[in-house]
Amino acid sequence: MAVKIRLRRMGAKKSPFYRVVVADSRYPRDGRFIEQLGTYNPLTEPATVEVDAELVKKWIANGAQPTDTVKRLLKNKGII
Repeated sequence: MAVKIRLRRMGAKKSPFYRVVVADSRYPRDGRFIEQLGTYNPLTEPATVEVDAELVKKWIANGAQPTDTVKRLLKNKGII
């Protein structure tokens, strides 16, 4: 089982809002997830990222792989 830290799309049509979640890579993008770590809103200026750094570090230590987009967001926040 490959565990990923990825974005789960929420919000209405043409106004996306994302939750940063830990999920099994086999689940659909907006389907079942294990734990919610934070949120990402690209529509605000600048984009808002709110993430629980301790949880992210715990999951990465346990072997969860962040997707490319999540990795970029975490680097910008200084978490990884």
